[in-house]
Amino acid sequence: MMSAPIILLKEGTDTSQGRPQIISNINACQVIADAVRTTLGPRGMDKLIVDGHGKTTISNDGATIMKQLDVAHPAAKTLVDISLSQDAEVGDGTTTIVLLATEVLKLCKPFVEDGVHPQIIVNGLRKASKLALAKVKDIAVHVKKDDASEQRSLLERCAATALSSKLIARQKYFFSKMVVDAVLLLDELLPLSMIGMKKIKGGSLEDSRLIGGVAFKKTFSYAGFEMQPKKYNNPKIVLLNVELELKAEKTNAEIRIDTVEDYQSIVDAEWSILYDKLEQIHKSGAKVVLSKLPIGDVATQYFADRDVFCAGRVPDEDLKRTMKACGGAVQTSVNDLNPDVLGTCEWFEEEQIGGERYNIFIGCPQSKTCTIIMRGGAEQFMEETERSLHDAIMIVRRAIKNDAIVAGGGAIEMEVSKHLRRESLQVAGKEQLIMAAMAKAFEIIPRQLCDNAGFDATNILNKLRQKHATGGTWYGVDITKEDIADNFEACVWEPVVVKVNAIIGATEAACLILSVDETIRNPKSNYQPPSGLPGQGRRPM
Repeated sequence: MMSAPIILLKEGTDTSQGRPQIISNINACQVIADAVRTTLGPRGMDKLIVDGHGKTTISNDGATIMKQLDVAHPAAKTLVDISLSQDAEVGDGTTTIVLLATEVLKLCKPFVEDGVHPQIIVNGLRKASKLALAKVKDIAVHVKKDDASEQRSLLERCAATALSSKLIARQKYFFSKMVVDAVLLLDELLPLSMIGMKKIKGGSLEDSRLIGGVAFKKTFSYAGFEMQPKKYNNPKIVLLNVELELKAEKTNAEIRIDTVEDYQSIVDAEWSILYDKLEQIHKSGAKVVLSKLPIGDVATQYFADRDVFCAGRVPDEDLKRTMKACGGAVQTSVNDLNPDVLGTCEWFEEEQIGGERYNIFIGCPQSKTCTIIMRGGAEQFMEETERSLHDAIMIVRRAIKNDAIVAGGGAIEMEVSKHLRRESLQVAGKEQLIMAAMAKAFEIIPRQLCDNAGFDATNILNKLRQKHATGGTWYGVDITKEDIADNFEACVWEPVVVKVNAIIGATEAACLILSVDETIRNPKSNYQPPSGLPGQGRRPM
């Protein structure tokens, strides 16, 4: 007699397990890779993404596209996470990591279908990953940090390589110099928050500029502002979180007065409080007054009469950057404005840039900071420029901390692929096939670079295999001549940390997806809210 089935899960729970589940997860990851596949390399295409609110984003940055995709499949979300972790850690190589992970899964799929246990595949992939990482670190070229000019040229080339696949690729040499200057202005910790990014519509990309200090947009101002001086040499700066205007009476306030004199005394008290604050600020010797809260028309005129510059409603981020750069502290009261809480800079100026006016602080003593002012046409184009510069800044920061570099353009991937093929022949058992599959997976990068540029990928890959087999370590795809070239000589350089992170992340993602053999999806709650408006009792039946 058959025993009745034991039901453990709630009715409506979706469960799928075993080999078909692993294959389903691999197929879902392939779809994610197809979304970013064509964005790889200097000839990569851009994607136009429209979100639920109708906002459009034009980008070929893998991490940005992944963020915008509303992925529902649980296994495919893993790929999104690894691409975002690569973006946070290194800043570039997000498309590479997704393509590498999905190609490894695609080549492991036949083994899963043939009944090879996933753990054997995972062990083979981990072994291949270790060999690949060892090879990358072994052939990496170290640049001497002692030679400042040599280090600078290395950083510029790394930045130019990162920018070559972006929308602003034509201006990559202009922006790579700007990015390197910006990062070298920072202190030893290279804090990203000390690089401000400001976008001003109009002008060309070449009109973009780097300011070695703090710059922010002129805030809302009252009458009297134009009478204030707009340039100062070595001014003292006071940073406030104080409202310097007459407050309107609250609607529910009530004051009972018997005579006109009583009313006048209330008005006088209010004015005297305001003038007392302004006098204390003026006595402190500050020539630039910045406040997070509004500075009213009376205060603006008061400061103008005394040759003091003021700006109210300064954004919190800009006020904090000014504090870190110029020194001092944000004050919530004006009662104790001693020299210790005042900041200073070598030069302050309000300047017209395009259609906007900017307050610029140069020569900040406390911290090294800078601001990149970007010019351009469409808003989406400027947003993509900002994302591209962010990637280049991250790459330059990593290159300063890790001075080892390798050649890009598919050169390092072909060399690692050759190395893994040779090493796999020394391994017995099924792992030999897994390692050979991983070796083939590395070829997806040069292959995709060729496909995106419209080249014959098979022909170029055969040339690359032949060159690498005869000792041409740094040969990769030459996009300009539809051929192969020594990319190290051509200065297509990338920091080793980008490739190392990509290999580690892609292997981990592939191993994670292969080791999941069951998905349990709980049913959505069927809770129905009670009928009737809140607070209404239901009628008795």
